[in-house]
Amino acid sequence: MNLPAGRHDDVERDRIVQRVQQAYADGRLGFAEMEERVERALTAVTQSDLARAVVDLPDPPDEVVQLRSTGGRVRRTGDWQVPRVLRIESEYGGVHLDLSGAVIQYPEIGIELQLAYGSATIVLPAGATANVDQTRTEWGRVICKAPGRPRPGRLHVQIAGELAYGHLRVRRPRGLAR
Repeated sequence: MNLPAGRHDDVERDRIVQRVQQAYADGRLGFAEMEERVERALTAVTQSDLARAVVDLPDPPDEVVQLRSTGGRVRRTGDWQVPRVLRIESEYGGVHLDLSGAVIQYPEIGIELQLAYGSATIVLPAGATANVDQTRTEWGRVICKAPGRPRPGRLHVQIAGELAYGHLRVRRPRGLAR
């Protein structure tokens, strides 16, 4: 979708609203100022209008994180901060990402995998959706037990990359009913 010059899209607006709400949660803004800035973001027409809602707030933490491993396993579970994009490269190790207890600030995240001789398991939070259409494997398989289309108000995970001699499994937490 092409927007007229200077216009913002809904994803950018939602990201700005989340930044304002996080600043309130962190104690940087009072309730009235948070409400005013959210209103400003929701009624903004241009990117410039949108930027005014967060002009004096600190920049968000790094939204892209890259993890590399030669022979070890990449494992994230429990209470961990999920970036907007997580890139993982591994020569001989596997990957296990459990998102079910993680802190996720974005409505959509991306996971990019480059695995030569390892497999990956991604555990989704309840209600999340995942698209694995951009994932390729040569000698393994891709199994996704989650809906593939985004749903309003639910986390959507875009998974892409290559697993030359491994498989990708995307599932819900064990014991979670469909």
